[in-house]
Amino acid sequence: MNRPAVLLLTTALALSLSGCAGASESAPESATCPGGKIRMGILPYEDPDKLEPAYQHLAQALSAQLDCPVEVNITEDYAAEVLAMESDKLEIAQFGSLGFVFANQRAGAIPLVSFGDAEGNPTTYTGGIWVPNDSPIRTLEDLAGHTLALGSPGSTSGDALPMSALTEAGIADKVTADYAGGHPEAMLALINGSVDAAQINSQTLETATAAGTFDRSKFRQVWTSKDIPNDPITVRENLPAEFREAVREALLNLAPEDVKRVSAFLDIHPPGPLIPVSVDTYQPMFDLARIMGLTEKDL
Repeated sequence: MNRPAVLLLTTALALSLSGCAGASESAPESATCPGGKIRMGILPYEDPDKLEPAYQHLAQALSAQLDCPVEVNITEDYAAEVLAMESDKLEIAQFGSLGFVFANQRAGAIPLVSFGDAEGNPTTYTGGIWVPNDSPIRTLEDLAGHTLALGSPGSTSGDALPMSALTEAGIADKVTADYAGGHPEAMLALINGSVDAAQINSQTLETATAAGTFDRSKFRQVWTSKDIPNDPITVRENLPAEFREAVREALLNLAPEDVKRVSAFLDIHPPGPLIPVSVDTYQPMFDLARIMGLTEKDL
């Protein structure tokens, strides 16, 4: 399986941001508004055309809290988001759980908050592998000799965890696993019958089921991961401590109404407030990267 190295992207930094939306005007520079605006990176875990309005809503609420325009940047891929923060192109960013490991190690990303439930408790999701109902594949081991659609390189549920499961089962080299380009694309490959199996995490499953694009009665799940902590929103380490703390407080002060459209993509119903997290919250992902020998090149 080809895993494009993040270092190859350094000559194409201009391509690291696939979309820029939000406030284009700048405010006077201040402690809470360095450079006159805040650039917020979002990983492309869903169709960007669907993500953009949801994050615009969150960004507008955050902008009001900080009295500073917040610009939403949906990055090209997971590696591009890490590179953009490392290159000081983003002040804050939401990373996937595993992507955060490399963002922390490479770009100094500091986790501030994640998405809570209605009671303010931490939320999680799961990775999964699905097959058609009439498939002879009944267990993970049965995937040997078959094709599997993954999401994107560096994805927690769409790459690292299913590949870790295949490795533990001793069949990683017996499965033809290819990246489809994202979670929705992997699911579509299964629906269209172009692969024997596909990774579909619980978030994508919920969104697609609600939209009527995935009929669960025609498919079944043959593998489920352990719970994965939901994505952290992070801030760049080399920014002033006063700014980092202001962003943390602003995010924690957002109402559930401000984040509910994003929470819907993360399978959180009903939505709750953003809650504080730390590096320790994501220690299982650091452990996974170590055990699997993963580095930023695997993005």
